[in-house]
Amino acid sequence: MEHFPPVAAARDGLRPPRGARNEPDPFVEARTAYWNRALGGREPYDPHGSSPPSRSLLAELVGAEYSPDHRTRVRPGRATSWDMLLARLRNRVRAGEAPDPDECVRLLTGGESTRAVVFESWSAVVRHHGATRATAAVRSGLRTTEDPDAVPFLLDLATTARLRPLPPAELLRLANRHDRRVAHAARRLLATYVCAPPAPAGRGGPADAYELLLLDALENRPLGGAGITGLRPGVFVAQSMLMGRFDRPGEGLSGGLSVLLGSLGDALARTDGIAAVVTVVTACRPELEEDPILLHHRGPAHWILRLPLDSDHPVRPEEMGRHREAVAWWATRLLGSLPRPVDVLHVRYADDGSLALAEAARRIGAGLVFTATPDPHRQMSERHDAPGADPTGVRHDLHRVFIADRLVERADRVVGIAGRGGGTTELLRHFPQLTGCDGGTAPGAPSEGVAPYRPPADAERRRELLLGPIDAVARTCEDRVPTVLLNVGRLHPVKQQDVLVRAWTESGCHRDSVLVLVGGSPRAGDDTERAMRERIENAVASCPEARRRLVLLPALPNADVRLLERALADPARPFRARYVCPSAKEEFGLAVLEAMEAGMVTAGPMRGGVPHYLTDGSNGLLLDTSTSRTLGEGLKRLLRIGDEEAAAMARRARHLVRTTYSATAMARALAGHYADVTEREHQPATGPSAGPACIRVPS
Repeated sequence: MEHFPPVAAARDGLRPPRGARNEPDPFVEARTAYWNRALGGREPYDPHGSSPPSRSLLAELVGAEYSPDHRTRVRPGRATSWDMLLARLRNRVRAGEAPDPDECVRLLTGGESTRAVVFESWSAVVRHHGATRATAAVRSGLRTTEDPDAVPFLLDLATTARLRPLPPAELLRLANRHDRRVAHAARRLLATYVCAPPAPAGRGGPADAYELLLLDALENRPLGGAGITGLRPGVFVAQSMLMGRFDRPGEGLSGGLSVLLGSLGDALARTDGIAAVVTVVTACRPELEEDPILLHHRGPAHWILRLPLDSDHPVRPEEMGRHREAVAWWATRLLGSLPRPVDVLHVRYADDGSLALAEAARRIGAGLVFTATPDPHRQMSERHDAPGADPTGVRHDLHRVFIADRLVERADRVVGIAGRGGGTTELLRHFPQLTGCDGGTAPGAPSEGVAPYRPPADAERRRELLLGPIDAVARTCEDRVPTVLLNVGRLHPVKQQDVLVRAWTESGCHRDSVLVLVGGSPRAGDDTERAMRERIENAVASCPEARRRLVLLPALPNADVRLLERALADPARPFRARYVCPSAKEEFGLAVLEAMEAGMVTAGPMRGGVPHYLTDGSNGLLLDTSTSRTLGEGLKRLLRIGDEEAAAMARRARHLVRTTYSATAMARALAGHYADVTEREHQPATGPSAGPACIRVPS
């Protein structure tokens, strides 16, 4: 396993997370024992290993989920009966068992996580028990369920396996229901019936943008947009970013991934052996009303494909399970209707949306590549193995771990994010099943990177506009020359801008610096952004001096962010500048890399992926961001760095990024993985679980 640099732990009493200190990790031990046994090892199961017994909710659920026999009854304490049922169900699915169809239908009343496991196992259920039994179970559920939320899920189960549980006339009645989810699920199912009457256009009123697109898809009408033309020989790649607006990094759910995939897609499109790139994103109803076109041309051989989502707001990760079959259905139709088949679909993040795309890849016969990260794995015991742990957080993170395991199981190729020395040793610790692949070697880890900086045509004008509000505040600091502290990121609890402001104020660093936060929508924003802004305001409410030295800017285009960082790093400026990332953790930290490339002295969190390229005291600083107190101590260190030491740090950081972490190098490495995957023969799925016929996007 990779460790944090000793200097990071030694200075100012910084305390690395549990796994980095070689302390026993009960969650890791339980998973290792489970997969060793599954892969033919002899290690006995002990949910706590060498760790002391725990009566936390996590320990109870891990004991049931990773038991060698799902019939083993773990005496619950804090767990509910549904908790234990779900844990045993995951145990069975991991082991390759196919639950009884009637049991699956009953489980649909058990909540989002339980429904996700049912969906994940449904294809195997139909294959093992037969379409006749599966159809009967769905039919019985539709006619007897008293849970209205279960109806669309039952219809989706039938659609994904091409079952016919109801006659067309009954489906037409459901398609006219006022419940949108039921009506749309009924229409998707009706489209799989042979010689079925067409689904209705609306339910007695004018259809909105989503329903008009759905009607076009159901009637196999070509969808408008920029046609995909001029494909070169080579691998046709699709990559996904299902959360947030691709064109608005820093707003809502949009963060560094949109910047990464934009530059990566452009670089891949220029790489030998790649025919073209399609970046798959989502669009909710308001976004579809604003722009109903689903296919947009971004640049040479790079297109953006928007999957419609029937939601009145951008769908959050915890909501994606309700849209899983709809996402799979749309992705199957749209990706399958391109001028030539997509060869490889690359998904990132362990969420229900990625599983939906994995199912779409199976239906259209595309290879699947999954970027696995040990998140939330590396902090499960530390966060949740305590009697007072938040039950909602425990359940959510166990759900994400299960999804990650299923994506590993489905993927034709698993890659990681490069750790220290470019390897993925830590990944094997948290995904022990990967030791059974490729002779037990760690997965490949293409180094993520930033695109070359290209100044805008009006760089000088933009530079002055960006620096204006910052310099105006800095000049009000009468007695000393302040340091400008810059942070860029979406306003979200994991980014911890509120913790940064508290640390800056409580530590007294506000007396020697101006803090600039860039992120969030210039409009009202969502509930998460509004809550973060309120916490930031509360953090400076009792300190007028800090309030005067805090600059809040809305999210900026990436080109402006990089221009601003270069302007702040200019040694000719009258004010020194530093970049600080206060996140609880960053799996990689693209914004940190961009600041390093711009020549700023940069400080980032010691948890996650930043320590893989930022060495404390050499090319930047590592911060303990677990509390405002420890973060404040790190800010003091950052402000104490002298100009000569800062110049040396910035020089080393810039050299590392420019020689190792480029989008071009990442594209070349991934192109090799994609070529390996496509050497295998991928045929579209056939039989009872095949997806519906695809519509055509005009070329």
